[in-house]
Amino acid sequence: MARAIGIGGVFFKCGNRKGLGAWYAEHLGLEIDDFGSVGFDVSHLPDAAFCVWGPFEESTTYFDPSEKPFMVNLIVDDLDGALAQVKQGGAQIVGEIEEYDFGRFGWFVDPEGTKIELWQPPEPA
Repeated sequence: MARAIGIGGVFFKCGNRKGLGAWYAEHLGLEIDDFGSVGFDVSHLPDAAFCVWGPFEESTTYFDPSEKPFMVNLIVDDLDGALAQVKQGGAQIVGEIEEYDFGRFGWFVDPEGTKIELWQPPEPA
């Protein structure tokens, strides 16, 4: 049987593709290519990092305050620094940082109104 083995990308519509790409490049260091996207090299990710495919109930409030029917999770190497950078860039920080055995999480709403979850995996033991 053929199996899906990971997330190959996150694709979404936005009102200003070039402007939003430039915002993420400036505030989270994404290297935007000629196609307007980013290809992540996963070989350097922490050992504790992983990718999740997770449908939510239609009634979930987890994506609030965004009205969009999706949320993107980005792995970061410095959660506090990343949240400070996006806030400086005008993003709305949502909630408080949460810490679990599998890492630290923080959230913001980007200039297009999409809620983004940032995840800093734990350091290897």
